[in-house]
Amino acid sequence: MKRVYNFSAGPAVLPEEVLREAAEEMLDYRGTGMSVMEMSHRSAAFQQIIDEAEADLRDLMNIPDNYKVLFLQGGASQQFAAIPMNMMKNGKAAYIVTGQWAKKAYQEAQIYGEAVKVASSEDKTFSYIPDCSDLDIPEDADYVYICENNTIYGTKFKTLPNTKGKPLVADVSSCFLSEPVDVSKYGVIWGGVQKNIGPAGVVIMIIREDLIPETPPVANTPTMLKWKTQADNGSMYNTPPCYGIYICGKVFKWIKKMGGLEAMKAHNEKKAAILYKFLDESKLFKGTVRAEDRSLMNVPFITGDADMDAKFVKEAKAAGFENLKGHRSVGGMRASIYNAMPIEGVEALVAFMKKFEEENA
Repeated sequence: MKRVYNFSAGPAVLPEEVLREAAEEMLDYRGTGMSVMEMSHRSAAFQQIIDEAEADLRDLMNIPDNYKVLFLQGGASQQFAAIPMNMMKNGKAAYIVTGQWAKKAYQEAQIYGEAVKVASSEDKTFSYIPDCSDLDIPEDADYVYICENNTIYGTKFKTLPNTKGKPLVADVSSCFLSEPVDVSKYGVIWGGVQKNIGPAGVVIMIIREDLIPETPPVANTPTMLKWKTQADNGSMYNTPPCYGIYICGKVFKWIKKMGGLEAMKAHNEKKAAILYKFLDESKLFKGTVRAEDRSLMNVPFITGDADMDAKFVKEAKAAGFENLKGHRSVGGMRASIYNAMPIEGVEALVAFMKKFEEENA
């Protein structure tokens, strides 16, 4: 069996060790005589799986006791609605728009209240993070919203915005568990797991308990979108995405085995430095993001010629480098180098890029 180097932005590469362990347990999970795929979510075996997953995540992120951890369905996009439904007590929120997903969240919030765009980088195709040290945040804003790492555009908040005392809500889908974070700086930190943690189908929400309303301020909030419904039922008001949670739990254990989030950050910085160094020195390829705002997870780059970009993607695929085509909205190329991407994968990609440059520059 030959595994390719998978640079997909999501669903994305998972640790091979985790996949092998899951394969070994596919037909018989720890003597139960069944797969986790077949297992009742009300069983003792699955309760142990979800409890261990939460415990390991709390340990990895040092999550304070006054935060709830929820494993939900619906994708990150569903929370674009659930967040204002649960948090817009004053009917107003501040949004910092630094990419397509933040823009979609901002647009969705307008359905439920007044969403105020307090900063944006759309003027330069979302290629930078705006200065958020002194924003004009409305005094009656219920929260300040960011997408912390922008998968499509390859930017990352290196400093969290000054929210002027308002709860910070951060979509961290594409940088989840890539480096240490201080959870206490966030009101809500959340994301889809399909980029850095597990298979598509699970959203992890980490919510400060005082932000979970007894009754959502938005009338007619569906029962399934009420955070209290999920929190009171341990993420099992209905059948949760059991197998996805099981894989997430294995990835949590893998990260702990690898040395935790400090080790992940060092690993990711080393990989990113190799690729960015080449891009900065290349005569053919160039990065598209302001240097100080570059993501460790998603690295977009171009040649400046659409035909040359297409040729590169085609030849890279033939050489075993998958999913390097940029997002359809921006074109070019993008290498997503999440936790599970080995350093050898980045080194091999750079070697291929050097060869391609020699032949085509």
